[in-house]
Amino acid sequence: MPAQTRSESPSPTPTSLERFNTEPAADIERALLTCLRSLRWARRLTDHRPYPDLDSLLAAADEAAYDLTPGDLSEALAAESLPDLPDGVYAAAHTALGAAHAAYESRFGHMFVICVESASPDEALNQVLTGIRSRLTNDPEEERVVAAEELRRLAKQRLGSSLRGAGNCATSHN
Repeated sequence: MPAQTRSESPSPTPTSLERFNTEPAADIERALLTCLRSLRWARRLTDHRPYPDLDSLLAAADEAAYDLTPGDLSEALAAESLPDLPDGVYAAAHTALGAAHAAYESRFGHMFVICVESASPDEALNQVLTGIRSRLTNDPEEERVVAAEELRRLAKQRLGSSLRGAGNCATSHN
C-alpha cells in the first residue's frame, strides 16, 4: 500500500502520459489501485483514456473520486496504511501517533487519512497528530465527508507524482 507522504517532482515526461494512455487496461487499473484502492475509480480513469495532458487526467481523477459511492469509499479507506514518519522521530511521537490512530479507528472504523503534500517531514507529523485530534470530534457522517476529500487529494497527489516520475502509481512495470 502506498504511504501517505509528500513529494515534489519535475514535470511529467511525455512518455509517462503516453504510456498511461496506451498500456493494456488491466495494467493501468492495477497501477491506479496503488493511488486509490477503488476499482470503480481505477476503471473509470482507464475507460476514459486517452488524456491529452496531465491536467486533464488529474481533473478526471478528481471527478471520479467525487463520485465514489459509500461502498467505494469504504473499500478505499480499508486499504489505506499509516503514513510514514520522518527519520529520527522520537519513540514518544510513534507512541502518540499510534494511540491517536487507534482512537480514530475505534471511533470511525477505518484508517485515518490526510494529505500533507505541502508540509515538510517534521511539519507532516504535527499536521497528522493535529488532524486526528481535531477530526475525532466530528460526527461519523461529517468525518466520512472529510475522509473522502482527503482520499481524493491523496489520490490526485499520488497520481500526479507517479506521472512525474516520483512514484509507481499508473506507471509501474512489475
